[in-house]
Amino acid sequence: MIGEPDTNTYPLMTAINQARSRTKLYGWIDPTVNFSTSAHSNSPEANDDYPNRLEMNQIVLYAERLPDSVQREHVDWGYHLTALFGTDYRFTIGKGYGSSQLLNDHHQYGFDPTLEYVDIYIPHVAQGMNVRIGRFISVPGIEAQLAPNNYIFSHSLLYAIDPFTDTGLMATVKLNDHWLVQAGITDGHDVAMWTPDAKPSGTACLSYTTTSVNDNFYVCANGINNGKYAYNNLQQYDATWYHRFSKTVHMATETWYMYERDVPALGGPIQPEAGANAAYCLPGEQRCTAPEYAVVNFLQKELSLHDFLSFRSDFLNDKKGQRTGYATRYSENTITWVHWIGSTVQIRPEVRFERAWDRKAYDDGRRQNQLTVASDLIFHF
Repeated sequence: MIGEPDTNTYPLMTAINQARSRTKLYGWIDPTVNFSTSAHSNSPEANDDYPNRLEMNQIVLYAERLPDSVQREHVDWGYHLTALFGTDYRFTIGKGYGSSQLLNDHHQYGFDPTLEYVDIYIPHVAQGMNVRIGRFISVPGIEAQLAPNNYIFSHSLLYAIDPFTDTGLMATVKLNDHWLVQAGITDGHDVAMWTPDAKPSGTACLSYTTTSVNDNFYVCANGINNGKYAYNNLQQYDATWYHRFSKTVHMATETWYMYERDVPALGGPIQPEAGANAAYCLPGEQRCTAPEYAVVNFLQKELSLHDFLSFRSDFLNDKKGQRTGYATRYSENTITWVHWIGSTVQIRPEVRFERAWDRKAYDDGRRQNQLTVASDLIFHF
């Protein structure tokens, strides 16, 4: 957020030096539990992929220094490092970043150095420009894989299959209080630069906020290249809309369209990459284009300073089954209550129902519907 001061304080830094340093160490521990009508797998639900169990989704440690983007006098810098351990590593891992623990060994628990980047703030470009270099969260979208960055514990189907992290350079320019632009070049989605799947890819985004600050519109073309089949080489076109109805009610809506070209046909002579599904191509096709589109809406009601309710509706059409393994339409509805205990403990119980409309796609193809009751508990430090 260009122009916003860093006012966050954390228990660990308060204990170390009364939070006087611009470099901060902080994080969280996120155990979870879920009860599901499925017995073998909750997929494509995320992040509670394993049904009917208690597990440790995330143990996360951040080290960061935010650049001072409030002032307009001098260039400033910052950095961010993330270490993540838990079952959620499968949703952040990038090919080449220790990915063999998932793609080859299929470990339930793993470690991922999810984010490593440097920020350079240049105040003399428009009303401020931030240049980010390294591995960072893929820019468009409402949700992120780091647990506290979400309204709800579980993720929408829309988010569960889109890009997670990119490696490269991203410039964010604040033109004025209404307009913000972003442009960057990366090596593609969820891959390291030293892998054969890496290829130069462009990202461009535009954000507009109304004078009332009741609405924000944000559109992105993300990771655009020739679109040929490679590990998570998704061509993504994304739009979000945030709307505030009142001081206590707001909503967030996102939609995207994605595709890959020349995806190997399921059961055909061309072997797909590890961790990258084949597609349900037409009979006789060895390769085909695999598109998918989705839309999600979050509606939030603040009940008090420590409580809010969130309702999510989600629709996904995985037309060739390349992202979920099943060519079908999905719907999902979730309601959650979020409660803060003091300022360090956050609990998010939820009830979620989802359906695959065209075929059995849940519980490893055994069920057409799935009901889960789940919660996480985030302890911030």
